[in-house]
Amino acid sequence: MALEERPRSCLLRFRHKLEEDIKPSYLMDHMISDGVMTVDEEEKIRSQPTRKEQAVALLELLLRKDNRAYISFYNALVKETYDDLANLLHDDLPYVLPDAHKSSSDGYTPYVQAMLSEGGVPQRPVVFVSRPELVNRVREKLYRLQKDPGWVTVFGMAGSGKSILAAEAVRHQGLIEECFPGGIHWLSIGQLDKPDLLVKIQSLCFRLEQSLDSQSLHRPPNSLDEAKERLRFLMLRRYPRALLILDDIWDSTVLKTFDIHCRILLTTRNRSLTDSVSGAKYEVEVESGLDENKALEILALYTDTKLHGLPEEARSIVRECKGSPLVVSLIGALLKEKPNRWRYYLSQLQQKQFKRIRKSSSYDYDALDQAMAASIEVLPEDHQELYKDFTVLEQDIKVPAKVLSVLWDLEPEEVEDILEEFVNKSLLFVDSHNKPYLYYLHDLQLDFLVEQNRTQLEVSWMQELKLLRITMNDVYYGPPISGDEECLYWIRFLTYHMAKANLCQELYSLMFSLDWVSIKSKIMGPAHLINDYVEYGPILDKEVSNQFQEFLSLNGHQLEQRPFPDVVQLALSQPHTSEVYRQALLQAQDRASRGKLYFDWLNKNSVESLSRLVIHPHQGSIYSACFSHDGTKIASCGASRTLKVFKSTSGEKLTEIQAHDDEVLCCAFSPDDRLLATCSSDRKVKVWNVERAMLLRVFEEEHEEQVNHCQFTNTARRLLLATCSNDKFMNLWNLNKPSSQNTMFGHFEPVNHCCFSPDDSYVSTSSNDGTVKLFEASSANEWKTISVRDVFAEGDEEVLVKCSTWTADGKRIICAARNAALLWDLEANKKMADCSGHLSWVQRVQFSPDGSQLLSCSDDQTVRLWETTKVHTSSAVCLKRDSDVLFNDEEIIVSAADNCNRLQVNTRGAQLMNPNDFDTLVTLLMFVCSSQVLEVPSGKLLATLPGHTKTVLHCKFSQNGQTLITSSEDTTIRVWRWQSGECQVLQGHKEQVRCFSLLSSSPADTRLLSWSFDGTVKVNGEKLQDIRAHRGAILSCHVSPDGCLFATTSADMTAKLWNVKDGSLLKICSREGKDGMDSLHGGWVTDLHFSPDDSLLVSTGGYIKWWDVEKGEALQTFYPTGTALKRIHVSSDFSTFVTIDSIGILYILQRVA
Repeated sequence: MALEERPRSCLLRFRHKLEEDIKPSYLMDHMISDGVMTVDEEEKIRSQPTRKEQAVALLELLLRKDNRAYISFYNALVKETYDDLANLLHDDLPYVLPDAHKSSSDGYTPYVQAMLSEGGVPQRPVVFVSRPELVNRVREKLYRLQKDPGWVTVFGMAGSGKSILAAEAVRHQGLIEECFPGGIHWLSIGQLDKPDLLVKIQSLCFRLEQSLDSQSLHRPPNSLDEAKERLRFLMLRRYPRALLILDDIWDSTVLKTFDIHCRILLTTRNRSLTDSVSGAKYEVEVESGLDENKALEILALYTDTKLHGLPEEARSIVRECKGSPLVVSLIGALLKEKPNRWRYYLSQLQQKQFKRIRKSSSYDYDALDQAMAASIEVLPEDHQELYKDFTVLEQDIKVPAKVLSVLWDLEPEEVEDILEEFVNKSLLFVDSHNKPYLYYLHDLQLDFLVEQNRTQLEVSWMQELKLLRITMNDVYYGPPISGDEECLYWIRFLTYHMAKANLCQELYSLMFSLDWVSIKSKIMGPAHLINDYVEYGPILDKEVSNQFQEFLSLNGHQLEQRPFPDVVQLALSQPHTSEVYRQALLQAQDRASRGKLYFDWLNKNSVESLSRLVIHPHQGSIYSACFSHDGTKIASCGASRTLKVFKSTSGEKLTEIQAHDDEVLCCAFSPDDRLLATCSSDRKVKVWNVERAMLLRVFEEEHEEQVNHCQFTNTARRLLLATCSNDKFMNLWNLNKPSSQNTMFGHFEPVNHCCFSPDDSYVSTSSNDGTVKLFEASSANEWKTISVRDVFAEGDEEVLVKCSTWTADGKRIICAARNAALLWDLEANKKMADCSGHLSWVQRVQFSPDGSQLLSCSDDQTVRLWETTKVHTSSAVCLKRDSDVLFNDEEIIVSAADNCNRLQVNTRGAQLMNPNDFDTLVTLLMFVCSSQVLEVPSGKLLATLPGHTKTVLHCKFSQNGQTLITSSEDTTIRVWRWQSGECQVLQGHKEQVRCFSLLSSSPADTRLLSWSFDGTVKVNGEKLQDIRAHRGAILSCHVSPDGCLFATTSADMTAKLWNVKDGSLLKICSREGKDGMDSLHGGWVTDLHFSPDDSLLVSTGGYIKWWDVEKGEALQTFYPTGTALKRIHVSSDFSTFVTIDSIGILYILQRVA
């Protein structure tokens, strides 16, 4: 339907004012979320060069749209606070009937079906009984989320139908259009550990991003904090009026991950879960069972009988089932097959002859026992045995029929018939949203099976694993295609099944294989793999497991990239003593013999010592780690709710305490190391005796939200404990008093960390508002504010300052934000340096007592010890990227300036010249407006050649030494007869000429190739060739050894091959795809070189890449630790490559033969 005349006239009337003021990019996010604009339409508008032209294009599009688009545009103006403009459109808002798209009385239309299917909302069960009173109560609560975010909790006992009720409540078009036009997104949670929860959120983020457009896809988040921020951004910016349904929440810790200020409906057994989160909260209680009439209706539907025609046993069965929808359905399915067995099934329920399932809950499972046992009894004997095999499956996991076909050794069609029988008897559930269908058990059913068949479990495992060897061969020799549910299941759970069957040798061979690492990380991502090594490593070889786990932890971000990196090449960067490196070298040598390119990092040992010790003390994220004051012990705590103390030299565990009921967020030693303080998400602060692991004090009254950090004073003279919280306050405690003695405030967001200065005069606090504040400890007055957020480039991601700690002299502070640690000078109030190494958010940093080491812990599940001088001090040796290399037979000599302007000369990473032995400043001689010719070695000035009007950037003699060629920022090239001063000026470039190259060494060939920041290449000879090569500045150019080809690299992130003779473009070294060249080069392409035979090309950018010249395809990639490689030096035989990255690490790479 076209836009009505009144709103159309309004748009035309105020068009000029709208075009002047609006910022279309913000408004279009809301309009896409409302479904009135497509991603393609957004891209066309964004392609306009200026904001004004984008606004013009947006209004042109609106005039071609309907009333819903006008309303969405108005709502977007309101949300983005264009109140004055919204007021102009308000009076002409069209009226849209809320049921304009309905085709049925209850609002369950094709539109609703499509919306719910896309969001993963389960379908109605085959036998469905409406519960309108409860459904309306849930909808009434959901309507309260129309204007503001909040929580609706549906709670009740297991099997009471909460999930079906939640799904039914959103099957209403009016509700969706008025409250949740951004969509309904369903996420089944259950009992999850942190890695599995991360995978769930990764999948949700991928689904949300995928439904927007291909340009929105990012690598999956590596930690729960990062996942939470990604989901927050998607729900607030991309899906601002969407509903997120969290089904079967067990743990408040899990729920906090979704505390992102959006609209959430959750089902749970525990009504108090939302006490731990912020925002408006509404509740709907689901009674423990159906009322008698509804339960009878289910039995009537199953038996195809009228309500008044049910036998008298029906009411007794309902009473014995206690109205549980699950149990009533089980009995109903039995009666559908055997309608004359009412009395028999009633007696089975009444006798309670089976062993009761014991669980730590108040729910009565007797009725379920009886119903399950009776349902299984009526199956054929062979099918009873097959059904018992479901005990080997993990809880809450859905499997395709082909997996069970492997397990049962039956044809897939036969398996599908058996599964259909189980589903019809309510012994199994089916997810028909997927193709192929996925099958799963309710957790109550699985618990019953495990309990009843416990003695046969090991036999089941062994029978299954007889067939798994075939599956392993299929995985290795027939890699799964995307969407192959059977292969995905085995890749994810093969290690689980092998461990359960005690196949330790086979599990060792599988897990400690780079082939398995490559297959599983490519299909599932590294998170599952890391969890496997954490869970199963100790039962195999802990040292080798740690080596593989460390490899995955350090390279996880690379394994998320597409195209997928070569795992063998990544593993060649591991230490020489690692089993990972040993396997990689053997595979590289084998593949190199067949023509594949691999490169070994020869000098990697020179950077291996940066991390002194890496420990994996806890399952899940580590939130805090601290030194004892004597430096002999380290304490750590985290998501596992435990406090652990271990030796700082070896990592040997000394003490383990189950410290809190929720995640332990911080731990701190007292000045004499006798006490340890801990604080937690449970809002409590505890003080422990370290030696005896005994609780001494509990403070739980004053902080209103989770306590993020605790810290003792540095001296025992006046012992105080500082704590800070999400309530935005910091408190100071005297251990002998029950309440705090002082409160400090000033932050606008949660306070993550607090720390006393070395003399206890000041306390620093770090907050989610992006600042560090310094307070006087005695008066609680604010002294200084450090704005850390200003250091980072603007973006969608918030800057959350996780912690700060003081240097021993009290003059500097180091703070952690995102993945970095920043050193701040207090007197100058500016950043001095930063250090990096962790793959995920850094949670805590602390100096050792003597300041020589820095301790950091991160969401990447590692604790790292750093050499302080190598990380951030001015004495650290950090090479600059400008360098020169001498290849002399097998000797490689590298010279480069360091960060102190001293000359560093190295061979294969070993220092040849000690910079302390001389005081030579490395300087770059910049010729301003003139060039000078000097005699070597006397240094005598032979000639001064004035002429350029700006800085001279490059100069080169001809082969006979009679001609000097120079290029300059003044956009010209000058060819000098330097002895006479004669000069020829070559003009044509519009920006500075960075460099040039002679096309031949022959004196008769005077052709010159030059390139510029204006994106052009020019060939000066008999005639001038002008080649428009790139959209961005050209950063390097290289001519092939035979002089027939040249290659260019650019700030537009591309590398191109050209024909010298006619200037034609031959190849672009890239691929078509969403990531473009950024995924291939990692940034600007800065340098490149041909191989002697012109068959290969090496280029540098964010990475080092080797290319096939003829095909323009990438053959291999090396990922450095840092980024922004500037120049690469290549040996004459194209076997050795030398470069330096942005953080000063030297790479000497040699081709594996």
